[in-house]
Amino acid sequence: MRAINHGVTDAVVLVGGEGTRLRPLTNNRPKPLLPILGRPCVEYTLRALGAAGIRKVYLACGFKSMEVVKAIGDGKRFGLEIVFAFEEEPAGTAGAVKLLEGKLPETFVVAMGDVLMDIDFEHLIRFHKDTRAEATIALTEVESPEQFGIVGLKDDGRISRFKEKPKPEEVFSNLINAGVYVLQRDVFNYVPEDTKFDFSKNLFPKLMEEGKALFGSRLRGMWHDVGRPVDLLRANQGMAERKGIERHVPGVEIKGKVVGDLFSARGAKLVGPVYLGNEARLGEGSLVQNSCVGQDSIVEGGVRVVDSLILTSCLVLKGACIEGSIVGDRCLIGEGVTLKDCVLGDNVNVKGPASLVGRTLEG
Repeated sequence: MRAINHGVTDAVVLVGGEGTRLRPLTNNRPKPLLPILGRPCVEYTLRALGAAGIRKVYLACGFKSMEVVKAIGDGKRFGLEIVFAFEEEPAGTAGAVKLLEGKLPETFVVAMGDVLMDIDFEHLIRFHKDTRAEATIALTEVESPEQFGIVGLKDDGRISRFKEKPKPEEVFSNLINAGVYVLQRDVFNYVPEDTKFDFSKNLFPKLMEEGKALFGSRLRGMWHDVGRPVDLLRANQGMAERKGIERHVPGVEIKGKVVGDLFSARGAKLVGPVYLGNEARLGEGSLVQNSCVGQDSIVEGGVRVVDSLILTSCLVLKGACIEGSIVGDRCLIGEGVTLKDCVLGDNVNVKGPASLVGRTLEG
């Protein structure tokens, strides 16, 4: 392993989000545990932090916190020491980190755990050190910045202006706050006690107003919002493209990249990028295109799965067609069922024949 000597060893990852826009997918799991290629979303952030030399991570928990504890454990498999911290009342993003102020070193990293981040944290830390910033915000470009906090930069990388969720006519930049920060502990002098306080809405505008060294740096790596079901689907597709390889499997027609090894797909056709979880089984004559099929799920013969995400332990019977949809854990899709642009929570049973378009179903 390459030695890393930037001196920053601690991070806080915020995992308290409820994911209300993702319901019913978040009825039984917190947003940071939503799966990306079969792994919890937050796991990618933890692995990237470990690769950048971080050794201790405080997980600031809120909604369904015990589910996070069970899924993440002690962090040893990531090369990390995990310390869980629990909010009694929502304190806002900056307020939640301030609760840990006495435990944090002079310089540390903060990341949102409900965003897909397979990024280079080391580059961001070194930028922070080189510029002697008091706060550094990771930035990324998006096509439609209206749902995010946008940032204006000076030529030297200093942040000159903010706007949270601008109207279309207020957009002055497509650079957005990616929810990753490197901070000096002194910035929490500007965070009041026992008050709900956010980084983007409250703390960063205050630091800019006070003339503090507030910088922005474009992140390196893959970043993807997972705020809506369609974002979760796109994040899985993007990661399958990023991690997949072109391969040959006897008896399987493959075009494009595939992620997965322990699956059965003889007589099936895969058009990548495709992810197939462990023990996933595809029947003869089935098609999986630009989609993900989770662990222990069975797709019978003649089924078409296109631009979709099927989670774990699902059964899709003969002749079904799933397009542009997300299917939660342990669902049964009957013979002759067509799903288009649908979102199914866990344990949904759709009997066939039936054709559903644009529906959201809870188990």
